[in-house]
Amino acid sequence: MTLFIDGDAFPNLLKPIVLKAIERLSIPTVVIANKKINIGKSNYIKDIVVSQGADEADHHIVALCKEGDLVITADIPLADRIISKKAHTIDHRGELYSVDNIKQYLAMRNLMESIRESGEMTGGPKVFGQKDAHAFANQFNAFLAKHCK
Repeated sequence: MTLFIDGDAFPNLLKPIVLKAIERLSIPTVVIANKKINIGKSNYIKDIVVSQGADEADHHIVALCKEGDLVITADIPLADRIISKKAHTIDHRGELYSVDNIKQYLAMRNLMESIRESGEMTGGPKVFGQKDAHAFANQFNAFLAKHCK
């Protein structure tokens, strides 16, 4: 299994959690973003910087990702594309997306986007905090315990 990290908007609180797991389990990891994102120093981490532009990092992640890999991203359309490749994805707040739930998340995301485009003020996502990092750590570690034997 290769771990892919969608580096754009990757929360700083998650970096030590992910780095510790990468080192402990020797997980090959690829961080992809449109600028260098420092997760931490590890021989298992490879950085790929893609050109600026909408979804450039997403396209690159989809191209490299294979069945059974894990992608960390908060991008729901990207998560949908990853799941269609029979890979796994966890968001920053610990949600494990699956074939059973991704279409619901995608529909909600699209609904909220259309509401915003109509001029309605919906507000952004809540501030990422320690509780979110804890939920991510629990889900991430449970996933690794199941898939990295």
